[in-house]
Amino acid sequence: MILATIKNKIDHLSKSERRVALTLLESPETVVVQNISYLAKLARVSEPTVVRFCRSMGFDGWQEFKLKLAQNIVLDISSEDSQPKAADMTADLCLKICNRSINALLDLRQSLDPLRLDAALDLLARSKKIEIYGHGSSAHVASDAQHKFFRCGVPVVAYADPYVHSISASLLTPDDALLVISQRGNNANLLRSVQLAAQAGANIVVIAPSNSSLARHATVMLSVDLPLNADDIYTPITARLAHLVIIDILAVGLAIRQGRHLRNKHLKMQQQLGEFDIQFETFLNR
Repeated sequence: MILATIKNKIDHLSKSERRVALTLLESPETVVVQNISYLAKLARVSEPTVVRFCRSMGFDGWQEFKLKLAQNIVLDISSEDSQPKAADMTADLCLKICNRSINALLDLRQSLDPLRLDAALDLLARSKKIEIYGHGSSAHVASDAQHKFFRCGVPVVAYADPYVHSISASLLTPDDALLVISQRGNNANLLRSVQLAAQAGANIVVIAPSNSSLARHATVMLSVDLPLNADDIYTPITARLAHLVIIDILAVGLAIRQGRHLRNKHLKMQQQLGEFDIQFETFLNR
C-alpha cells in the first residue's frame, strides 16, 4: 500500500521530501482530510515540494496522491493484525493471507507504469531469443515465465544455476532479451550475469525493487517495491505473487502483439493435440 511504499522509498528522497514523508507517516488520517497548504505547513516545506514528493511516489500531483491515500487508508490492514501467529485458527490464516495478497496486488496496480510495461513488451516482442534468470523462490517465477512465454513462439529458456546463466549471458547478442527476476535485487550472481549480458549488448528487463543494484543495469525497469521485513518470514509470499502477476501481464501482452498469426497457430496446436489424444487413447485400448 501507499504508506508501505513511502517507508520503502524514504531513504532515497531529498531532505525536504523526506520531511513530507515523515509527516504523512506520523498522521496519515489527519493529513488526508486537509489541503496541500496544511501538509506543507506541517512539514515545514513549500507546496511545490509536496507536489515533487507526490511525483516521486508515482503520482501526477497532490490531488491524485490524496485520493489514493484515502482509498488505501480505508482498505489497509495494520501490520500487527495481518501478521500470522502461531495461535491463529485456520479461519484467521485464511483472512490474513488473503488480505495480505489483496493489499499487495492493490499496491502493485497503483505503482505499475504502463509506459514501462509497453517498453518491456516492445523489447520482448522483437527479440529472437528470451532468457530468464532467477534464484531461490524467484527461480520458480522464472520457470513459470518460461512456460507462458514459449507459447508465443519465441525461443525462451529459464536458468537458476549461476554458472550456467553466467556462461549463457556472455553468449547473448543485441537481438536477444534477458528477463531478470529478484525479490531484493542485490544477488551477486544475478548481478554478474546481468553485467555480462549488458557487455554482450543484450536488452535487459528487470523485475526487482527500484533502488536495487540490478535496477542500475536495466534497459527497462519494472519496479516491485514491497516492504521486506527480516522478522516477517511470510513477506516473500506476497512479493512472489506480485512477480507472477507481472509475468502474466507480459505473457498476455506478448501474445496479443503476435496477432492473429499466433492465434491461428494455437488453434492448430489444440487441434493436433486433440487428434494425438484420440490416437493415443486408441493405442492404449488395443
